[in-house]
Amino acid sequence: MADAWMPGARCIRAQIDGGQLGGGAPRVVWLTLGADPRVVSVWSAAQRLNQENRPTHLVWDPLTGDIAQLLPIVRAGCALGMPEYLDYEPDRPRPHPAGVNREGRLCVQIGVLGTPREPFTSFQMIGLASILGWLDAWQIPRRWPAGQPAPYRQLARPRNRALWARGGHFGASQVPECDNIGPGGIDIDHLTRLDANIVRQLPESASPALTGSRIRLGPRSTHDLRPAAV
Repeated sequence: MADAWMPGARCIRAQIDGGQLGGGAPRVVWLTLGADPRVVSVWSAAQRLNQENRPTHLVWDPLTGDIAQLLPIVRAGCALGMPEYLDYEPDRPRPHPAGVNREGRLCVQIGVLGTPREPFTSFQMIGLASILGWLDAWQIPRRWPAGQPAPYRQLARPRNRALWARGGHFGASQVPECDNIGPGGIDIDHLTRLDANIVRQLPESASPALTGSRIRLGPRSTHDLRPAAV
């Protein structure tokens, strides 16, 4: 049986999740967190997402291979429909997570340290084989029904519900009911054609003080969400 918690990933568990998943085709959504992986650590990014009640399932640094898991794969995430960047803006209105967070028997959200301006597929993508192997174990098809996500600053393409219903891999900019613009014009073939049989052991996570700068955290906001479950 596949693991709800990705083997080798650091657990930085969120206090809330998006609730029970509703069923349907399984899918993965790739988001960029608007953070430079050379400056911001996975630890800091996970802290920010947890504090603002918008956790993804994974936070991944494609330069170091550092991966944190915030939620078990069998529970809904909270990032879709929410602000996608880590910047703290205390006066920003706090929207509720979109209902699409719960669509699919799985709706895995992967927050990548990177920006839409610089597609993260141009990085080394250390640790990607481990992520794909875990997703494969949950039988999520390696297809992109909506094609390549739109490059940064290009006119947003229509977010097609029929394509979304097919399951597979999507960029956040392709998700219905969301305003996300990431992950930019990533190379989808390069991202999902990697042979997961070459999985290498994930690097040992360094202490937070050594994995990049910490983000200054603001006060916790509240949303109508459920306590996280196993």
